[in-house]
Order: sequence, then C-alpha cells, then structure tokens
Amino acid sequence: MLTLPNTLTLSRIVAIPLLAFLLWWPGWEQGYLAAFVLYCAMGITDYFDGYLARSSGTVSKLGIFLDPIADKIMVAAVILVLAAQNVLRGPYVGDAHVIAGLIILMREIAVSGLREFLGPLQVSVPVSRLAKWKTTFQMVALGSLILGEGLPRWTMTVGDIAANVPHTVGLTTLWAAAALTVITGWDYLRVGLKHMD
Repeated sequence: MLTLPNTLTLSRIVAIPLLAFLLWWPGWEQGYLAAFVLYCAMGITDYFDGYLARSSGTVSKLGIFLDPIADKIMVAAVILVLAAQNVLRGPYVGDAHVIAGLIILMREIAVSGLREFLGPLQVSVPVSRLAKWKTTFQMVALGSLILGEGLPRWTMTVGDIAANVPHTVGLTTLWAAAALTVITGWDYLRVGLKHMD
C-alpha cells in the first residue's frame, strides 16, 4: 500500500497541521511565505501522485480513497484558518467574502455525501471539465490569499483604494471558484436525483 503515489498523498495529509500552524499568526510575513511554499509543494504532490499512479500502473484502492480526502481536508483547513484570521476581507463588502468559502465547503460536503450514497448503487460520478476548472480557480485563490499576507506591500492603487495584488486576485478567483462550485454541484446533484426514489 505504501507505493510512491500513496506516500505523496499521505505526506500531503501529514503536512496540513503544519500549513495551518504557519497560517495561524496574522502579520507573520515569513510564516505566510513559508506556508505559500508548502501549499505549492502540496499542490505539486497532488498532481504527481495521480500521474505516477496511472503511469506506473499502481493505482490502488487506498490511493483512490485518500486522494480526494487529502484535497478536501487541505482546502477546508486553509479556508477555515484564513476566515478565522480575517484574511477573507476586502473593500466594499468586508468579510462577506467568507460566503464564497462557505459555498465551497458546503459543496465539498454535499458531493462527498452524494458519492457515498451512490457508491453502493455502483454509480460513478466522473469529474467534469468544469469541475477541474473549479479546482484550478480554488487552488489559485487560496494560494494568492496566502501570498498576499506574505507580501503585504505588493499593492496597487485604484482611485482611493490601495489593494494588495495577490489578495485581490485571491478574492476574485475565490468567487469564481464559488460560482463554478454551485454549477458543478448542481450537475452532480442531478445525477444523484435520478437514482433516488
């Protein structure tokens, strides 16, 4: 079971508490920069564990089970810590950006429950291309929000508002991910409804 792909997936899970620790201290720029590097490394392992498993023919039930769990735990941990540290704030709407994070978390929980329901029915829910775009926006959003805290002086001024560039990119792509989350979540739900009495 401890193939290289599974080891990479497990390393991602083990690294989540360290990532959360680094994000826990507002104003600690070096910690957030370290968290950004760790977050990027975890994203790279996410790509390579699946690639290596498929290319080497070592796809395992453990890997199929752990990979999506590792992704969801990482995303949930980052969103929750960033929300707790008031990072999900922006001009005009303040902390209403937390809503985008909530949408993403609710969809992940709902889709996980749907997959659990459909599993015994031998119904698979394939990942759509739109869902892959959702994941891409989500990963870019969280990475940008982390980087913005590590580089607080990377700002640009538009009118009377001075905005941190990575932070603004992060909030924008977070809402894009939330919108795609709703669309793809509804697509998955429609598949599930066909198999419910």
